[in-house]
Amino acid sequence: MKLKKQQLEAVNHKSGPLRIIAGARTGKTSVITQRILRILKEEEIKSNEILALTFTEKAAAEMEERVDIEMPYGYEEMWISTFHSFCDRILKQEGIFIGLDPNYKLMTQAESYIFFRQHLFEFPLEKFPPLGNPTQFIGDILKHFSRLQDEDVSADDYLGYVKEMPKSSAEEKEEYETAKELAETYKMYEDLKIDNSKLDFADLITTTLRLFRTRPALLKKYHERFKHVLVDEYQDTNFTQNVLVNMLVLGVEPEKATKEQRKDANITVVGDDDQSIYKFRGAAISNILQFKEAYPTARKVVLTDNYRSKQEILDAAYKLISNNNPYRLEVTESISKKLQQAKQFDNSDNPVNVVFANSAAGEDDRVAQEIVELTNHGKGKDGRYTYNDIAILVRAHNHSDDFVQALRYYGVPYKFGGARGLYSRPEVLVLISFLRALVDNGDETSLFNLVSMPELSLDAREVVEILKEAKRRKSSTFEVIEGIVGKRAGSKKGEPIEVKYKP
Repeated sequence: MKLKKQQLEAVNHKSGPLRIIAGARTGKTSVITQRILRILKEEEIKSNEILALTFTEKAAAEMEERVDIEMPYGYEEMWISTFHSFCDRILKQEGIFIGLDPNYKLMTQAESYIFFRQHLFEFPLEKFPPLGNPTQFIGDILKHFSRLQDEDVSADDYLGYVKEMPKSSAEEKEEYETAKELAETYKMYEDLKIDNSKLDFADLITTTLRLFRTRPALLKKYHERFKHVLVDEYQDTNFTQNVLVNMLVLGVEPEKATKEQRKDANITVVGDDDQSIYKFRGAAISNILQFKEAYPTARKVVLTDNYRSKQEILDAAYKLISNNNPYRLEVTESISKKLQQAKQFDNSDNPVNVVFANSAAGEDDRVAQEIVELTNHGKGKDGRYTYNDIAILVRAHNHSDDFVQALRYYGVPYKFGGARGLYSRPEVLVLISFLRALVDNGDETSLFNLVSMPELSLDAREVVEILKEAKRRKSSTFEVIEGIVGKRAGSKKGEPIEVKYKP
């Protein structure tokens, strides 16, 4: 792709901080890639002296592939990775300096839950005894700890805060006791993970920060190694990730950096405040909004040429997002972020329409009718639209079910393009039902799923008979199955099962 003026301005920026405000589909990945290639070709910098951070493994792999195609054979490995992969690599190499086992186990969210559950009654929990619903309790408290980590609040910081809380009135004392219990549990949970050589994903960032803070020589080592640091999707960084980036770039804690250090920092961030959607996961949009305060001399480049959508869509999106004013860079920076169509499409001037329905069912039916009208039942209208030209986007998987029913009703063929995930796979659902039945043999839904398994060779009539017998005797399905177990083994396939209850 041939780069345009604004893109070339970002690619050719020599040194010092650079902020690229890139709207949706404005070629920012190409800009980052070309900037890396220009640095490698024109400056006396090795490939392993550049650090590029992204948010997904897919984005990192795509960027690495683009660079790899352009580079000659035999160049040194480049540091292009996600934040968590980068920190994992650092801790594997240097974690021993803070007493961390280099062979630590990185826990998934489910494994973190199991680990906390295993030590549940070791924690100093008196005001929050998880007796009623431990599953909900563990999920909530782990989420609380994760948000503390996102905001760079260590267990010691939390305990220090609690120590300074007022305790005069009864209400203040109550708040103090609550916070104290949470802080002590947080501290104990952190210690348990270290003792058992376990970390979760949030620990990767906070533990790397602790490494750099307690071992300034290591921070200096990596600060001097990375001559350029580039961060993609900067609007989605949380507070802790932003601190990590600034420490690597400045070589010191951000608040201790001098004006000269900030002026000479070779940091490039790419982002768009209008695309910040991960606040619920701790993302701090203030990072990109306040970048100018952290780096007053930073150069600013705005990319507004969109390569994906027609102008009608871009104008509608701009009108909608403008409702966020005045809390947007467009206002605070006095710039124009209105995207412009950069690619030639057909001459269609169809506007973007917003249709309101009285109910979800009405919405589904209206969409299906519109598809029938646009495609003339799949035959094409004026030779322009076929079923393949139309897509329905939904916010969540469960929102798609009603649309599917409406499409079936109108005879519209469709292809469901979203993966339902691991926990919706048939074999996993059966396994979950089995585990639930082991824990609670009164779980009728799980037992029904099990007796309906093809492997048991029970036909629909036999399953109904079992359920009817359980209802008649006012007992559980499990007890009825207990009463007839062994009877099925002696019957022939297809022969009706005789349901007799054994008390």
